[in-house]
Amino acid sequence: MTKEGSAISLSHLSHLECGRCGTGHDAGVPQNLCRACGSPLLARYDLAAVRSSLRPADLARRAPDLWRYHELLPVGREAAVTTLGEGMTPLLPMARYGERIGLPRLLMKDEGLIPTGSFKARGAAVGVSRAAELGIERLALPSNGNAGAAWAVYGARAGLAATVVMPLDAPEITRRECVAAGADLRLVDGLIGDAGRVVAELVAGADGRVFDASTLKEPYRVEGKKTMAIEIVEQLGWRVPDVIICPTGGGVGLIGIHKALKELRELGWIAGDPPRLVAVQADGCAPVVRAFERGERETTHWPDAHTVAFGINVPKPLGDFLILEALAETSGTAISVGDDELLADLRLLAKLEGAFVCPEGAAAFSAARRLRESGWLDADDQVVVLNTGTGLKYPQTVPVDLGLNPR
Repeated sequence: MTKEGSAISLSHLSHLECGRCGTGHDAGVPQNLCRACGSPLLARYDLAAVRSSLRPADLARRAPDLWRYHELLPVGREAAVTTLGEGMTPLLPMARYGERIGLPRLLMKDEGLIPTGSFKARGAAVGVSRAAELGIERLALPSNGNAGAAWAVYGARAGLAATVVMPLDAPEITRRECVAAGADLRLVDGLIGDAGRVVAELVAGADGRVFDASTLKEPYRVEGKKTMAIEIVEQLGWRVPDVIICPTGGGVGLIGIHKALKELRELGWIAGDPPRLVAVQADGCAPVVRAFERGERETTHWPDAHTVAFGINVPKPLGDFLILEALAETSGTAISVGDDELLADLRLLAKLEGAFVCPEGAAAFSAARRLRESGWLDADDQVVVLNTGTGLKYPQTVPVDLGLNPR
């Protein structure tokens, strides 16, 4: 790649910093959690150098993928970049559904069109690329489905081995994706936390030969996810919307969006009030909502977690304090919705807009409807809803009568 379309070697990554205690860590070696307090690490950049070398207008000459923002991504060598063309997903008006719920300026960031059919591809592309650059040869991670599929596929693309541990109830297609990509797939009779314990045991017994790529236990997945926010701002002409609504399980998407918006503000690329961020969960698994409503800074474990929106079925997110911090700093909120209502909105969106969204994305649209009904959203708010994946990966959400219907 050339500087105008590539310059991947010009990453301005400077170090890693603990999101809780601020302790610095060397970004030049593989890292998991903070050695001082055990919290997630966040990538930090020399933003002064970015500001002096790049202007927003320069990006127009670059390829329409997430690597166009390479100065703000952690991969330093072009040879390490693992890509399937991910990024620059459309920002679509949802006029009919928006009119129906009283939000005529409603927009959808459609991550269902990204490789592997889920926004997890963003985190996998950057996380796998950085792992390859740091010399890691085998990855292991727990997953509710889409993340495991994405890391398996991108791992195959990079020539890295991958072990993925999933709950038995994970969507069938994501298991098949892992197997097709040659990953070592292991199933557990339990939830994501149970899968995480299997991964921890595997890593501990591997004598450094396996790297733990669990959510927020490696620092670079969030860097891929943050590109959604940069794209939204660029697609709106370097303006911010009033509200961004995010399905929230592990919370990497919301954390990444908040991080990106802060970086763009420091660069001077955006101004004014930040978008209010909304964390959306399911009634059957809402630890962030409960903590937010109680004014707490961390979550407590949610018992008997269950929801058809399997991607947000996370009883105790590791980055809970970062999620709640993002909501507080943006005057945002947290809301949960029921499975019946999100499935109804999933069908309504397809009928009105031709958009077959995933259950997690449908939950975010249900949240938009509810927040408008309560008055938290105004009719003139510009609201961006994240549809985090394609509904095609969840065929069971739309029952079909397979009997013959002769005319």
